[in-house]
Amino acid sequence: MIERYSRPAMKQVWSEENKFAKWLQIEIAVCQAWAEEDVVPRGDIPKLQKARFNMERYEYYLKQTHHDVTAFLKAVGETLGEESRFIHFGLTSSDIMDTALSLQMIEAANILNTDIKALLQVLEARAIEHRHTIMMGRTHGVHAEPITFGLKLALWREEMLRNRYRLEEARKTISVGKISGAVGTHATVPPSVEEKTCAALGLEVASISNQIIQRDRHAQFVTTLAIIASSLEKFATEIRALQKTEVREVEEPFEPGQTGSSAMPHKRNPELAERVCGLARLLRGHAVTAMENIALWHERDISHSSTERIILPDSCLALDYTLDKFTYIMKGLRVYPERMKQNLELSHGLIFSQRVLLALIEHGLDRQKAYAIVQRCAMQSWETGAPFYDLLVVDGQVTSSLPPSELKSLFDYGYFVRYADEIMGRVGLDNPTPRC
Repeated sequence: MIERYSRPAMKQVWSEENKFAKWLQIEIAVCQAWAEEDVVPRGDIPKLQKARFNMERYEYYLKQTHHDVTAFLKAVGETLGEESRFIHFGLTSSDIMDTALSLQMIEAANILNTDIKALLQVLEARAIEHRHTIMMGRTHGVHAEPITFGLKLALWREEMLRNRYRLEEARKTISVGKISGAVGTHATVPPSVEEKTCAALGLEVASISNQIIQRDRHAQFVTTLAIIASSLEKFATEIRALQKTEVREVEEPFEPGQTGSSAMPHKRNPELAERVCGLARLLRGHAVTAMENIALWHERDISHSSTERIILPDSCLALDYTLDKFTYIMKGLRVYPERMKQNLELSHGLIFSQRVLLALIEHGLDRQKAYAIVQRCAMQSWETGAPFYDLLVVDGQVTSSLPPSELKSLFDYGYFVRYADEIMGRVGLDNPTPRC
C-alpha cells in the first residue's frame, strides 16, 4: 500500500484486520443461511457467532499451508468446538474473498464520495466568489478572449459532478456478492443460500458467476478512480500554469515557515498541484492493470490476484489523498485579479480581433476580405507591439466601414463575459448578490 499517502479511514478499509473481519462476517452469514435451509443445526448458530480470528495463529498456519483462506479457517476453527465443521461448508475461497472485496470497495467508494462532496462545496463557493473576476482565456497557451475565473471553476465543478455520478455507478457495479461454489454452478451451495447471504450483507447477487466475480466490474471501479484522478490532474495543471512567474494569476497555499527550495529561498512552487498530477499517472497505470485482469483462463486463474492486492488499495488510498490535497489547494488558493487585468493588456488589444471582424461583416464586407484586413493589422501589432486599435483606426479599409467611434466601442472587455451570470445559472450557481 501507499503508506505515505494513507489517511486513517481509508487505511482502515484496506487493513488486514478489516479484511479478515469481513471474511468471518461472511462465513457466519453463510452458516445462518444454511441453518434456514435446515443443514446447519439452528442451535449451533449462537456458538458459530462466537467465532473469532487470531492474527498470530493465522500467520502460524500460513507458514504451513501457504494458502491464506486455509490458514484463516484453521485459525477460526480453533475458537470453536465441533460446530466449526460448518464454517466454509460448500464454499470455495473466492466465495469469501470476492464477496469481502466487494464490501471493502463499497466502504472505499463511500469515503471517496464524501471527499468529492467536500471538493464540490469548495469549488461552488469559489466559483460564485469569482463569477465576475475577469481574466484571459487561453487556447494553445496563447491569449484568446476573456472569460471569468468563476466560469473556469464552474466548469471544474460540473466535471466533478459527473465524476460523482461515475463513482456511484461504479459502486453499484461492484456491490455484488458471490456464494456459488468452485466453478459457479451451485453444486455444493444452492442459490437460496447465496441469496440469503447477500441479503444479510446488503449486497446484490451476482446473477451468474464462475469461480469469481467477473473482473470487468473491478475494472470499471478502478477506471472510474483513474478518470477522477485525471480530472484533478487537469485542474492542477491549470493551477500550475497560472502560477508561473510570467503569469502569476493564482497561487496555491504557501504557509508561514514553508520552504520551496533548499537552494533558493525565494521559491514558491506549485508542489501540491504537481503531486496531484503525479498520482493521477499512477492511477491510470492501475486502470490498465485492472483491465488486463478481465481476461482469465477458463473459469478462473489467479493471475489477477497478486495485482489486485496492490492496485485496489493503492488506487483508493491515492485518490482519497489526492482529493483531500486538491480540496486544500482550492480552499487556500490565492487569486490575483489585478494581475489578471494586467495580463489582459499584454497583447495590446489583439483579443478584440473577432469583434472587429464580425463588425466589418455586419457592415457588408465579405468575410474573407474582412478577415484579411483584420489579420494584417493584427500581425503588425503582434510584430511591433503597437496597439491594435491605433493600427485599425488609421487603416482606410477599416474606417471606410467602421467610424472611429463605433470601432472604439468594440474594445470593451465586458462584452465577452456578459453571459457569465446566465451560464452560472445553467449550472445551478445562481447568486442573488448584485454585480459590482
